Amino acid sequence: MTVTEPLFQQDAYRRSCIATVIEAGEGGVVLDVTVFYPLGGGQPGDTGALRAEDGREWRVTDARKGEGGRILHVLEAGAAPPEIGCKVDAAIDWERRHAHMRMHTCLHLLGSVLRYGVTGGQIAADKGRLDFDTQDEIDKDAVTSAVNALVAANHGVSSIWITDEELDRQPELVRTLSVQPPRGAGRIRLLEIPGVDLQPCGGTHVAATGEIGPVVVTKVENKGKRNKRVYVAFAG
Repeated sequence: MTVTEPLFQQDAYRRSCIATVIEAGEGGVVLDVTVFYPLGGGQPGDTGALRAEDGREWRVTDARKGEGGRILHVLEAGAAPPEIGCKVDAAIDWERRHAHMRMHTCLHLLGSVLRYGVTGGQIAADKGRLDFDTQDEIDKDAVTSAVNALVAANHGVSSIWITDEELDRQPELVRTLSVQPPRGAGRIRLLEIPGVDLQPCGGTHVAATGEIGPVVVTKVENKGKRNKRVYVAFAG
């Protein structure tokens, strides 16, 4: 079974790559390698374009996970896909991706300030949210100050890999209550912000927290007896 090599896991700043079409159909295009992040973990799939050497271009409106490690590049409705074997320059919409990287990393900081179990989350290019398993009152101004202090400290952000067995021996690393990290591939990727956060995450992130920029907690909502939804947005 074909597998797409996810280049974004090694370098989230890479904006394009030369790839070969290995599957194509009405649902979209599968490449042998890609910089497109597929929808997952609350982070939207990347958008962008595929460009062939002969000048043909296909707009990618979404990226999704397929079976067996494939990544499906969804094309505009009605677009005839490139043929199998076609070489393309796969390029993401960088401004949108970079905003997702900043916000995704910001949500890790939010979770490090509010040390509750996480029951859900969502990321957009200008804002994000996390749901926390708690009945405690949350002071949005105090949380805003604490998160911005971590941003200003410019902590380094990196990824490390551990085995399934190592994660099983450290269950405290899993903060998400509704979704468990995928097992079975032999290794699991952790996001590490030394002294701040360490947990499984397959998303894309900035290299240092200072790159996030100032943020503000805009709202705290009660979404159930034990569920507080905290919204955060870029400031200015």
